[in-house]
Amino acid sequence: MSEKKIRVSTEDAPAAIGPYSQAVRVGEMLYCSGQVALDPTTGQLVSGGVAEQTVRVLENIKAVLAGAGLELADVVKTTVFLKSMGDFAAMNAVYERYLAPQGVVPPARSTVAVAALPKDALVEIEVVAKA
Repeated sequence: MSEKKIRVSTEDAPAAIGPYSQAVRVGEMLYCSGQVALDPTTGQLVSGGVAEQTVRVLENIKAVLAGAGLELADVVKTTVFLKSMGDFAAMNAVYERYLAPQGVVPPARSTVAVAALPKDALVEIEVVAKA
């Protein structure tokens, strides 16, 4: 018997704008859709550079995780999409504060440069977490 797929959704993160879920839980695993730096109240991209956008992205992810009863320390894998690898250091500094603070095992990660992101964002991050 296969485990049931359960949609996770919260108003504290941007609503899905297409045929996808903010996250899907299967057993102990939570698969979160990629988040860009949309303000959940306005639906608009936050102003600023990649550091400001990374903060908003990770706050959105934090909200989706909370909607499933999880937190950032439960993240086991991330994929980071950058519009420019020149933004890696600035993104990484914010990422470290959220996902690799002292005493927390950092998740596995892949980082790739892409030609474009939704809403012309500078960064998008998706995560997988385990309860």
